[in-house]
Amino acid sequence: MKTPRIEIDFAKIAHNAKKLKELYGSKGIGVIGVTKVVCGDPEIADVLIKSGINTLADSRMVNIRRMYEAGVQASFVLLRTPIPSQIESVVRYTDISFNSELSVIKKLSEFAVKNNTTHKIVLMVELGDLREGLMPSDLEDTVKEVIELKGIELAGIGTNLACFGGIKPDDEKMGHLSSLARDVEERFDLTLEFVSGGNSANYNWFMSTEDIGRINNLRIGESIYLGRETLYRNPIPRLFTNAFALVAEVIESKIKPSVPYGEVFQDAFGNIPEFKDHGQIRRAILGVGLQDVLVSGLTPRSDIDILGASSDHIVVNAKQIDLKVGSEVDFDLNYGALLSAMTSPYVIKKYVNYL
Repeated sequence: MKTPRIEIDFAKIAHNAKKLKELYGSKGIGVIGVTKVVCGDPEIADVLIKSGINTLADSRMVNIRRMYEAGVQASFVLLRTPIPSQIESVVRYTDISFNSELSVIKKLSEFAVKNNTTHKIVLMVELGDLREGLMPSDLEDTVKEVIELKGIELAGIGTNLACFGGIKPDDEKMGHLSSLARDVEERFDLTLEFVSGGNSANYNWFMSTEDIGRINNLRIGESIYLGRETLYRNPIPRLFTNAFALVAEVIESKIKPSVPYGEVFQDAFGNIPEFKDHGQIRRAILGVGLQDVLVSGLTPRSDIDILGASSDHIVVNAKQIDLKVGSEVDFDLNYGALLSAMTSPYVIKKYVNYL
């Protein structure tokens, strides 16, 4: 079978999706399935739908359009505030978009009216991570303007944590968002469909809190695909952490010194490499590199060590394993490695364990 490839286990993804939907649903929190790390792959999107997750979210319109045109039967959410040049596509291909700029929302209103439709928005509120969001003090005035716009429905408010700034979602942050939601509902006589508290980083808060407040929605990606929460990257009990595997092929296997010899300068990426001397070792070269995957996010499934990588090669210490030319080597991936491998046109996508 050709390499490099990423093997995608549908049964394990489905298991994780069902368990997480059940887990968060036990306290009344709905789950939106995030597809951005898998580039809006329609086959994987269908697995989520079959697992009971009927709303899918992505940060890139090209991914949403890919799913839409493939006939994926879901409600689609644009996770980030729309790019102004893409607003017409947002109205056409998504049901909901997350927003933080009033000028953008007004453009959405124009296109929604022009197309005789209603576009739902979720207003994002800044609670400390310092990525996107209105400052809480500006929320009321923004809501006041938004609810007057034709073609726009205020569907909810939300926040994003543990992404840019690494800020932990906890009782204080979720309590603040809940309080803001209540204030908006009371002030404007509204019932918000979504109070979206965050993402896979909210797992520890969810498991420890005695009161979820008004939080009724989370956007879940990494926990579904890799079976982990994202504050500590700890596995979530009863979930699979190995639904994806990167498979590479050995293209050279020789006994060589463990330390390069000669005068050391910069490598291909401008770094000054350092190596430990382990004497003569079996060095194997794999036909995959930094142009294919984030190598630092790979963990070998066998007892070998990654020594380094260039654009097209990973060099490993095979240790006691007799890797021969043509042998396949499997790796687990973290989120960054999964994102890069799924994005790379050089990595073949292979589906296994169809539902």
